[in-house]
Amino acid sequence: MVSELQRLVDAFGARLGRSIAVDDARLKLLAYNAHSGDVDDARIESVMHRGVSTALVAHVCEQGAAQAFDVFTLPPCPRIGITMERVGMPIRHDDVLLGFVWLIGSDGPVGDRAVELLREAAAQAALILHRGHLGLEAARSHARELVRDLIAPDQALRTEAGVALVEEEHAVAGPVAVLVAMVGGEEGEPLAEEHSLALELAVDRCRRRLPPSRGLALTRPDHALLLTIWPGARSQVVERNAAELAEVLREMLVTELGLGLAGLCWVGIGGPRPRLTEARSSYEEARCAAEVARITGTLGHVVAHGQLGVYALLGKLTPDQLAQGIHPGLRPLLSNPAHRGLVETLRVYLDHAGDARHAATALHVHRSTLYKRLHRVEQLTGLRLDVGDDRLAAHLGLKTAELHPRLPASTNAPDVVF
Repeated sequence: MVSELQRLVDAFGARLGRSIAVDDARLKLLAYNAHSGDVDDARIESVMHRGVSTALVAHVCEQGAAQAFDVFTLPPCPRIGITMERVGMPIRHDDVLLGFVWLIGSDGPVGDRAVELLREAAAQAALILHRGHLGLEAARSHARELVRDLIAPDQALRTEAGVALVEEEHAVAGPVAVLVAMVGGEEGEPLAEEHSLALELAVDRCRRRLPPSRGLALTRPDHALLLTIWPGARSQVVERNAAELAEVLREMLVTELGLGLAGLCWVGIGGPRPRLTEARSSYEEARCAAEVARITGTLGHVVAHGQLGVYALLGKLTPDQLAQGIHPGLRPLLSNPAHRGLVETLRVYLDHAGDARHAATALHVHRSTLYKRLHRVEQLTGLRLDVGDDRLAAHLGLKTAELHPRLPASTNAPDVVF
């Protein structure tokens, strides 16, 4: 597509006897010919960086360029480096804006013949860009299908997808680590449209920070994933790179969502795997980490699976399996709202490894009050907190309840004590 645009620019530049440039709809420079006259700082920036400042994009939008359907003039704006007038023509296909063709004022006045040639160039550019967009979207759609297969339960399907991704140059071979991003909501519930769009944009922006074929993105109903590939890197390097990229991903997600929702987005990091076909394991770990971080609210907003501790084990169990593992005496305590204070006291006491002094300080109560509450817990549950097995059962029960707050208070299944 770019080579076709370059040939078009060279041809029309020769016919016009002046410089001509083609940008995409976001003002990213796609093709240009040699400049015959003076240029300003904005054109230099565009050529050097293949892009322009957000202020320049805003200026173009303010002048109504995105709504134009015919030749228009972009006035100078020295503040952002535009010291020369431009004449632009929108590139549209079926009224959809695909980009712009530009002439710069330093090459002289733009007469009627130049205007007609500008329209002709835009029409031909529209066909090239439309064809390129169709091909690109088809390739991206196929790549997304392969990523879905890559994390599917079926091993044969995963193997085929891994081979196809490499052969079709969507990905390179090498160690992988998967990031999973989530926004608010409940597990398994489809996201609101604006949240889903924010996820997609943030993950795609983050993917673009990686070299070509080193990142694959996929948006699912309740989360999005970014599969990262690090050829030749050792596991520790992969872990460090993935962790750094996860922080960037969350920042981008907060930007897309707005600061008001900064506390409602999480990124989980899966452990590294040596091959692309093993990405499913990293994906499951990343999803588990993000989900546990979302539910508990105590692990931070960017969490690696290796940081989950006992939650990593509990996260593999279904709600029914978890319910069966809760000590029978603990269930009524967890299900009765009147006992929330006792539950919190028990949690803080166990989180402080049974250190009464530190637990009382954290709860802002006298140590004697703490002992009274713990004694009441023992009366209600039948647990003895001075017995190691009972203390472990209580602590695991509380962690389980954090993971699945709506666990049933009782179950028809046989009682199982940790």
